[in-house]
Amino acid sequence: MKRFALILVALAAASPALAQGTAAAAAPGMVDTMRMSFEYAKGFIVSSAEQMPEANYSYKATPAVRSFGQIVAHVADANNGICSAVLGEANPAPNIEKGKTAKADIVAALKASYEYCGKAYKLADADTGAKLTLFGHEMTRAYALMINTTHNWEHYGNMVTYLRLNGQVPPSSKEM
Repeated sequence: MKRFALILVALAAASPALAQGTAAAAAPGMVDTMRMSFEYAKGFIVSSAEQMPEANYSYKATPAVRSFGQIVAHVADANNGICSAVLGEANPAPNIEKGKTAKADIVAALKASYEYCGKAYKLADADTGAKLTLFGHEMTRAYALMINTTHNWEHYGNMVTYLRLNGQVPPSSKEM
């Protein structure tokens, strides 16, 4: 009986430490958290790009702003530019916005940019403190990934407006 009681006491004492260790191991890190947001934005952006009819890819809300197709291509350019800087590699596909106008080409370039960026969002948290220069500013890899994620959400907001102005329901509203 004493032996059984000692085992119960030992298990009770160890269980908070075991639970804490399990929770810490299961908790997502900084890059994992950013990747979740990036992937969520990616789903909405790709769906928006596919949903908008090709005839509306040249649509501009006002003459002074990018067309819908230019916004999509700009997102692809930014993904490639920022993620290549994070990875320390050459940009795999520069100038998409200036070089592509057909919906199929722009959507393919967008999807390729997300595939490429996926490598950057697999960095270990410990590797995100390394410095790089982006847009003329020195920053960490983590900061550059945060800029990229934020940039995707910023332009998804533009795309929502363009979709609605063209009688379309944006993907994020369809989920509700």
